[in-house]
Amino acid sequence: MSKGLRLTEKWLQRALWLVAFAFASFLIGLGGKIVDNLADVERSPTLEQFMEPAQLAAVRRDEEDADRRQTRASERYAQAVEKHGVAQANTKSARAGFDNWVATRSVTARPDQDAELIARTKALETLEADERRALAAVEAQRQALLDATQQGERATRRRHELELPAEFRRDKALQSLTLRIFGYRLALTLPLLVAAGWLFKHKRKSPSWPFAWGFIFFALFAFFFELVPYLPSYGGYVRYIVGIIVTVVAGRYAIAALQRYLARQKESEALPDVQRRRTLRYDTALARLGKSVCPGCERPVDLKDGKTDYCPHCGIGLFDRCGRCAARKNAFGRFCFACGTAANTSLAD
Repeated sequence: MSKGLRLTEKWLQRALWLVAFAFASFLIGLGGKIVDNLADVERSPTLEQFMEPAQLAAVRRDEEDADRRQTRASERYAQAVEKHGVAQANTKSARAGFDNWVATRSVTARPDQDAELIARTKALETLEADERRALAAVEAQRQALLDATQQGERATRRRHELELPAEFRRDKALQSLTLRIFGYRLALTLPLLVAAGWLFKHKRKSPSWPFAWGFIFFALFAFFFELVPYLPSYGGYVRYIVGIIVTVVAGRYAIAALQRYLARQKESEALPDVQRRRTLRYDTALARLGKSVCPGCERPVDLKDGKTDYCPHCGIGLFDRCGRCAARKNAFGRFCFACGTAANTSLAD
């Protein structure tokens, strides 16, 4: 902050900068909401929009039928496996009992047990037949599950065959949609940038400068942070080309501003001392002297030796003598620091 400013003025300047940043932050928040909502102006295309409706409906029916068949086959297969396990357990238990009984009969060799042997054998054969039927049911349900799975795989392949050409058309539609939404965003942010340029040129030093600078910050943020991330790439060509254009425009503006500044400085340095002072602001002159810089030509000057009264680069007076007490004082000061006598300066406020 300038050293020549009054203390209250310094704090008011800081407060006004806070107003500018607060104004910019609210504008940025509102602009961000609007830019984000621009993506909802048009609905994004879906893949199914670009697929043949009749073929898609047939594939969906096949997929749904395959899902139902797989569900039923899985349930029945699980039940068949459970029944087969029960049959196996029954057969194993019966065979173990039969083997024990046969071993006992062999030891006793009692002929009256032949009828029971035949009955036990038939019962065991019945259990083995039940086990084979349960195993056959398991195999049948496994085959049904396999058939349903293959049906689902065929339906999935047909869907992929429909999706391949549809994906190409959808990608083109998405690209067109992206360009349109970018156009909406550009139509919103470009006028803001133009308005910011006008404010920078005409209003940045006006009494309402906090709002002007707040809008400028908002416009720059909207362009570089809200628009640039959505800039189409096309392999990076667009971004590099836009970067080159922005750099050239900014560079030409900076070069022109530098040339204008040097021309003004050259013209100012050719004027008499009194006229040159009229082009300087009081606060600016004091701030530059406080940094050991000449207020007229802005070149560094050694002010610590106590003898340099004129700028060795442009010749403007830096220190003079008070007309009343002859004290060496700042030539830009409005009053003598030693006696308080008013100095006859013509610096602007």
